[in-house]
Amino acid sequence: MRVISTQEVAGALAWPALIERLATTFREGVESPPRHHHAMHRSDGEATMLLMPAWEEAGYIGMKMVNVFPQNANASLPAISGLYILCEGQHGTPLACIDGSALTSRRTAAASALAARELARQDAASLLVVGTGKLAPMLIEAHAAVRPIHTVRIWGRNPDKAEALAEKFRDRFDCQAVTDLETAVPEADIISCATLSTEPLIQGEWLKPGSHLDLVGAFRPTMRETDSQCLARSEVFVDTYAGALGEGGDILQAMDEGKFNETDLRAELAELLRGEKPGRTSDEAITLFKSVGASLEDLAAAIEVWEALNAT
Repeated sequence: MRVISTQEVAGALAWPALIERLATTFREGVESPPRHHHAMHRSDGEATMLLMPAWEEAGYIGMKMVNVFPQNANASLPAISGLYILCEGQHGTPLACIDGSALTSRRTAAASALAARELARQDAASLLVVGTGKLAPMLIEAHAAVRPIHTVRIWGRNPDKAEALAEKFRDRFDCQAVTDLETAVPEADIISCATLSTEPLIQGEWLKPGSHLDLVGAFRPTMRETDSQCLARSEVFVDTYAGALGEGGDILQAMDEGKFNETDLRAELAELLRGEKPGRTSDEAITLFKSVGASLEDLAAAIEVWEALNAT
C-alpha cells in the first residue's frame, strides 16, 4: 500500500481537473452512506470524529477518517486532520493511505468552485473570504479557477492572520485584509465562508443583488455562519439534501426560526449538474450554496490523486 503525502496530494490535484472530476462523479453518482458522526467530550472542549465511506458500483472503494478539534487554534495547529484509505474494487485490496487533511481541504474548495461555476454570475470578479484557516487560500485559488477574480478581500477573527494571508496573494490579485464585514460583504460578488462559527457572521441585509454566498465551514446543527435573512433572500442550493438537512446548521436554524422551509431548497448539486433543476434565475438573484461535505467528494478526489500519480 502506498502512503501519499500532503505534497503529493497538492501536486496531483490541479483545480480544473479536480473540479471536473467532482462534476462527473456528482452526475454519475456513487454509493455513499450517511457519514458516522461521533462527538468526543474532552476536558478542553468537544471534538468530533467523522467516518465517511463510499464506493463505486464496479470500481474503487474508500473511507475517510477525520478528526475536528476546534481547540487546536490555541496550540497553533490545524483544526482538521485525518486520512483516507483507497481500495481497488474487485477484491477490496488497499491501494493507498492518503493525507486526509490535504484531500479534504482541496475537495471542499473544489466543490465550492464547482457550485460557483454553476451559480455565480459569469462576470463575478470580486471575492470575500471569511476565515483564515487552511481552507481559506484554497478557496481563493479554486474560485479563481472558475471565475475572473481580480479583487480578493479576507476577513478573520485574528487580523494578523488575515493580513498574512492577503500578503501571500498580492502578486496575483488586488488582495487586502479587512476588519469590517458590514462594509466588505456588499462589495463582493462571491462571499465564501469557512469558519467554525456558532453565531451568524453574515447578515442577509448586507447581500447585494446578484451575489453568490458560499457556506462551507459550519458542519454541525449547532454551527452557523449566516442569519436567517441570508436564506430568506437567496435561492438556496446544497451539496446533498441528506447532509444539509442532517447537519447544515445555517439551514436547520433558519428553519427552527420559521424563516426557511425544506421546500425552499432549489436543488442539490447532482440535480443541478444533470440539468434536472435550474440554477440562478436572473442576474439580480442572490444564490447561496451550503455544503457540509460528502463522501462522494472524497472518493472522487482520492481517485483523481491515485490516477494522476500512476499516470506518470
